[in-house]
Amino acid sequence: MIQLDASDSPDSRTLHDRLVAGIRDIILQGDLPESIRIPEAQLCAQFQVSRTPLREALKALASEGLVTLRPNRGAIVTPLDATLLSEIFEAKQAIEQFIGMHAAIRADVADLTALEDLHCALQQVAHRGDYATYTLLNSQFHDRLAASAQNKQIQKIYSKLQVQIRRARLVINQNPTRMQESALEHEGIMAALRIRAPLDLADRLVRHNKATAEAFMSKVQADRKRPVRI
Repeated sequence: MIQLDASDSPDSRTLHDRLVAGIRDIILQGDLPESIRIPEAQLCAQFQVSRTPLREALKALASEGLVTLRPNRGAIVTPLDATLLSEIFEAKQAIEQFIGMHAAIRADVADLTALEDLHCALQQVAHRGDYATYTLLNSQFHDRLAASAQNKQIQKIYSKLQVQIRRARLVINQNPTRMQESALEHEGIMAALRIRAPLDLADRLVRHNKATAEAFMSKVQADRKRPVRI
């Protein structure tokens, strides 16, 4: 078993970061549903670590809003909060505007090639109806587009917001209609990027973000109206 300690050595930090990333992916992929208690023993075995580094990783994920720490009761996957996510979508809208205006001008050949590849893959998995892979590739696409705007501070803020948004996207992409709508919106985003049209790209990104937000809120409202089975 690999023992991770709290030292600041490069090796220790690398292992810590890998553990945080691994558990984050499990949560974002929906393998650990919201409100479920984190299976610490199972994760320790899976990642071959002891309880101490695992709990340090959970603290890091709690700071991201993915995990809720409960003293003496174990940690749980933080439930999706519709009010919080509404605010996150609203904040992200302003950043999408910035990304569109600057990525259209600043994206280099490597950015464009990577985005074309991701776009092609997105369309293929959308056609197959693979919502989990679509959600993952969608996040990678938007992260790369944000990076192509070439503003590291915006990229950092955007990346943090994306962590929360990805779980919401996973929920709504299970609806084949919304996934196909999203894929079509991406066609428009790429069309604007290819001709380097800042205003058009910014507008399309804002509308894409708004459509995603509306789809999530509609899903939340529908779930609330659904009768509870006893």
